[in-house]
Amino acid sequence: MNTVILILFAYLIGSIPSALWIGKLFYKIDIREHGSGNLGGTNTFRTLGVKAGLIVSIMDILKGTAATLLPLLPFFAATDINPLILGVVAVIGHMYPIFANFKGGKAVATSGGVLLAYHWPIFILMLLSFFVVLKLSKMVSFTSMVLGVIALVYTILYNIFFVKDIPLLVVILLLSSFILYRHRSNIARIKAGTEPKVKWL
Repeated sequence: MNTVILILFAYLIGSIPSALWIGKLFYKIDIREHGSGNLGGTNTFRTLGVKAGLIVSIMDILKGTAATLLPLLPFFAATDINPLILGVVAVIGHMYPIFANFKGGKAVATSGGVLLAYHWPIFILMLLSFFVVLKLSKMVSFTSMVLGVIALVYTILYNIFFVKDIPLLVVILLLSSFILYRHRSNIARIKAGTEPKVKWL
């Protein structure tokens, strides 16, 4: 029973539509009606500005972190479930949130939060890689997809040379697949040369 409750909690945490709530509460704007219409940090930056974008991005990261750390709560301490499963459920909640008609973000920040909770070195690597790749490409979407590849390569090497953690490898592969799938329209725009580019970096 505790396992079911944990999974439900993880989904509900992931379903918190940070961009939607921040936009409506503090800016009186439904972010779904502006920019790309996506409930994520990138569209928040473009629509509401840097402050809101940072807040939403941090909140989305922490959703993944909080869900992955749920088994640490005393009530769930005896529950035998891999925390990565809860992280994946939170990412699914972020992509298909019950609080926003099942139309959410693109999985990047919340996936990062899962990694922050489970294996923080890879989160640091992703964070640094984000700014380097973004500086070179000027495209957040392209950068996000490249991060998925970097995370996968890192995890494969980590399994070969350090600690064998097959669940982490499987989850990284799954999260990277989520990110690629959610960026289908971006891939088409990149090919067409019409993908928006950032101007602040």
